[in-house]
Amino acid sequence: MKTIIVGAGEVGFHIAQRLSEERHDVILIDKDPNKIKRVNENLDIQALLGPGTSAHLLKEAGITAASMLVAVTDSDEVNLVACMIARKLNPVMTKVARVRNDEYLDSNLFDRELLGIDHIISPELVMVRTIIDLLEVPGASEVIDFVEGRVKLIGLTVSKDSPLKGVRLSSLPSLEEIFLVGAIVRGNTVFIPRGQDTIHEGDLVYLVLRREDVRSVLSNVFKLKQDPVSRVLIVGAGQAGTELAKALEKKKITVKIVDKDAEKCSALAETLERTIVINGDGTDRDLLLEENIGEMDFVVALTEDEENNVFVSLLAKALGAGRTITRISKLSYLPIVSTLGIDMVVNTRLSAVRAILQNIRKGKVISVAPLKGEYAEAIEAEALDTSDIVNVPLSKVGFPKGAILGTVVRGEQVIIPRGDTVVLPGDRLIIMALRNVIPKLEKLLTVKLEYF
Repeated sequence: MKTIIVGAGEVGFHIAQRLSEERHDVILIDKDPNKIKRVNENLDIQALLGPGTSAHLLKEAGITAASMLVAVTDSDEVNLVACMIARKLNPVMTKVARVRNDEYLDSNLFDRELLGIDHIISPELVMVRTIIDLLEVPGASEVIDFVEGRVKLIGLTVSKDSPLKGVRLSSLPSLEEIFLVGAIVRGNTVFIPRGQDTIHEGDLVYLVLRREDVRSVLSNVFKLKQDPVSRVLIVGAGQAGTELAKALEKKKITVKIVDKDAEKCSALAETLERTIVINGDGTDRDLLLEENIGEMDFVVALTEDEENNVFVSLLAKALGAGRTITRISKLSYLPIVSTLGIDMVVNTRLSAVRAILQNIRKGKVISVAPLKGEYAEAIEAEALDTSDIVNVPLSKVGFPKGAILGTVVRGEQVIIPRGDTVVLPGDRLIIMALRNVIPKLEKLLTVKLEYF
């Protein structure tokens, strides 16, 4: 599959890296020589210097033979124009544009007949939805929704006091129809567990469970408090901070938002209805104490400065805040941040990758979510009537090692599968797989099974 990426910033570079690792034919275009140099020094792909809105350059990149164009520069206008030109040069290719401006997102400009853009990516808005999911499941380090929220994939860290510490998975037969452990992150290793595997202290376990079972499982099995969130402090009044405040207002949550930009705060105070807008420095200890930081259920650090975000979160924890959510842009920082005591991390690049992946997986894929460290994926797909997975017990399907079927959704039923479960055509499937297994699955299953 040939993909042209316009924009070699953090998002474009990371998407190119990911696709290159999966052996896609990738060409990256950017007008910044330093960014092109970085690509040439670090990635095994072709990089072209110049504007992504140049029809000549897009032709040189081979746009007429490409399957997808992904425009992810920092300029919405450049991204939109690149997609319009691509539509003219190759009407059948898939066109994806990153858009940040609310006016564009809220308008009807993206009708297929007008611009021909197939998919809009707004990593900031995806990140906001991720934060809201985390707020709704206190104690979770990651929450991913599937099938319109009816199925949840929840990442939880096993504490020294957890009832699951030292438990072998095969010894949980009474719980196997309530939740499934779909993946485990242990140190820097991600694996798809089997019945003989044992849960260790410090493991990050990914549970697949029904929405209605979340509260009881976390309270009764993991012994986690599920008190509702009522007070949130946001540091950073950019797009993400503003959209989060708006969403939390609708949920009747008390919100305070802090930003150093006086003009931004003034405009925000007129936009938000119940949120308290504070012009100040979120790293100011006295200011945080004055705003009763110790009474906050969550502190969310969303400035553009990731070092600042880390400091805000650590300071908030030291001053008694309940939990913290920290925006980190560079993936290389994630392993380091996790050792500092940061509760949860959100990342716009992972949001962008998630949106892109569902468009490159073969077959009828509905959504894709990279898991911790991106070494595994959770894939929501539809089982087709031509596939080998339907109408036979799962025990006879032969999923390769490193992949597991976590949930089967059939109409109103949400089924945690067992060996004797039979998948029917039209079922929605949630599958967890290691990244190195996905190409094998595609190669093995594409002939008769196209849902990947």
